[in-house]
Order: sequence, then C-alpha cells, then structure tokens
Amino acid sequence: MHEAVINLHMHTPYSDGFYSHAQIAQAALKSELDAVIVTDHNVLVKGVERLVQGAERRTLLLVGEEIHDQARQPQKNHLLVLAADRELAQYAPEPQRLIDAARQAGGLTFLAHPVDPAAPAVRQDDLSWVDWQVRDFTGLELWNGFSEFKGKLKSLLHALFYVTFPALIAEGPFPAAIQRWDSLLAQGKPVVAIGGSDAHALPIRVGPLRKTIFPFEFHFRCINTHVLLPQPLSGEFSVDRQAIYAALAAGRAFIGYDLPHPTRGFRFRAIGKDREVVMGETISAQNGVTLKIRLPFATECILLKDGRPMKKWTKRDRCTFLAGEKGVYRVEVYLRFLGKRRAWIFSNPIYVV
Repeated sequence: MHEAVINLHMHTPYSDGFYSHAQIAQAALKSELDAVIVTDHNVLVKGVERLVQGAERRTLLLVGEEIHDQARQPQKNHLLVLAADRELAQYAPEPQRLIDAARQAGGLTFLAHPVDPAAPAVRQDDLSWVDWQVRDFTGLELWNGFSEFKGKLKSLLHALFYVTFPALIAEGPFPAAIQRWDSLLAQGKPVVAIGGSDAHALPIRVGPLRKTIFPFEFHFRCINTHVLLPQPLSGEFSVDRQAIYAALAAGRAFIGYDLPHPTRGFRFRAIGKDREVVMGETISAQNGVTLKIRLPFATECILLKDGRPMKKWTKRDRCTFLAGEKGVYRVEVYLRFLGKRRAWIFSNPIYVV
C-alpha cells in the first residue's frame, strides 16, 4: 500500500477563514502534503479544485463543505461533507436528511468536532454534535485541532500563552470523543475516524502587536490524516481525487500528529490463513489472526480490542499480537514531546469476525 498525507477541515474568506484557496495550496506545497480538503461553512465553492504543481512536488486542492443549521440555537451538529457533487446546505436543519442527501450525491459524511467545549473567555460557544440518533454517516472527526485549543482557554491569559506557544496545545483527542467512537464501533457501526485542523488563520491584534492564529503552515505540520492507497498518486487529478476519497470511505487511514516526528510509515495489518488486511478491513478469526504494527520509531504502543487495552509495548517499533478472539482492534501510539506524554497516532480499526 502507498501512503498519502492529507490535511482537512479548513476555511477561506468564503466563510470565516482568512487564507485564499491559492494561499492554502502554496502552504500545502511548502508543508509537503499530498492533498488538502477545504470545507467552508454552508457553501460548496466550485471551480477551485485542481492539481497544484510546485517546483519539486505537487498537491491536490480538494473542496468539501462544513454544513450546519445557522438558525439553530444553540449552534450544534456540524457535518463535514466531502466528495458530494452538489450543494447540500439546504438540508442542514435535519441532520439525517442531510446525511442521506449527501450519500445520494456521492458524498462522504463526517461528524465534525463531536466534542467541542465552550470557551467563554474568548466568546467561543460549544459546537458539539448532539443528534446521536443519526445513522449511515461515514465517520467522525476524532481529533480536531481547534476544539482542543478551545478546551485549554480557561482565561485570556491561557489564550495568550497558547497563541504564543502553539506547539504545547496538542495532547490528543478528547476522552469523550474516543469513548463515543468506541461505543459506535461496539454497536457494529464501521465508523471511520479522521483528524482535522479546523484551520482559519485568524488575525488578532493586541495593541501594536499582530498575530495569526494559527498559520496554515503550522496546522499542516500537526494533525493530519494519512490514507493508504493501492497505487501511488498518479498526478492525474480525477484519478487521485477518487483514490483519496475511496480510502477515506473505507477507513484505510490513520490520524498522525506529525509535529513531534513524522508519522509517515506507520502500518497496522492483520494476517490470517488465506489473506492479509489493513485498517478498515475485515478478516475471519478462524484459524487465528496475527496483528502486526510498525512504528516510524520505537515508542509506546497500545493495542485495543473493543475499546479496552489488550497489550502495551514500550520502546518498540515492531509489535506482534496473536488475536484469538473476534473484535474491533485498533492502535494508539504515544510519545514524549515538550515535557508531556502526547498522542501521536490513532489507527482506524481492523475487524476480526
């Protein structure tokens, strides 16, 4: 399998962001991303998707949409819609109808920032997902960079500190988001987990000082979604676009926090009697299954089954486990960075049935 690195969930001046599509594409090239997916609020911007060629590499500029009911009070239920062939914001008041319409339009649907705390100190509301009766969505945004930032803003002093030292923000997805994901998986729902920046490049001014919160180049080095493809990206726009969305739909992906150390090269696979599978795929438990994990370097690795830790390795970059039971198996990886234990990699599951 071939790996591509994607950053998704970001905004332009078409909604509440401050980088243009062209600026985002250039930032993606500098950050060596294979693709970015722009998701403005309630508008599907047409005519900007393209393959962007740089001096030494290329990147895909893709466009989706973050849809929510602007009349709802309080604001909740933001949905990332990717790959749809038409505008769907008119369905925002009814989340299930929106999800159904997106599927009919060839789209993928991810519940955006399912846990999103309020930050009254900076006048930011709680925008969590609350309609948990919905079904047939593709997945959820397990780790949202901006939501995690909001969660740390207990005062204006905290805001100033983390704006000045943004590398100290990320520690991992909210435990409540992980618990929700595991609960959905336990119900037999193959929910795909992705990571999102929720980037805006917001300008602020304090007296004579001006600063951007946070430049796209910073976001692009942090929480990325890595997808596995059967073939390397070809440089043909339509082929590569389809390959990336197919991988996201299937859950052939992992979330990587790339700032401390690149997560490229992580692999999680299962080997059975007659076949080998990767994340997002299913394998029979008959005759036993061997799970294999490969890390970019030796650190703490945890294998979970049905949301519960089964095995922990420390200072290992190759991990093997014999899975004798059916279940949903996934991997979490942690490392030490800037004085704290921080989440580094969250895999999507392998389903042993």
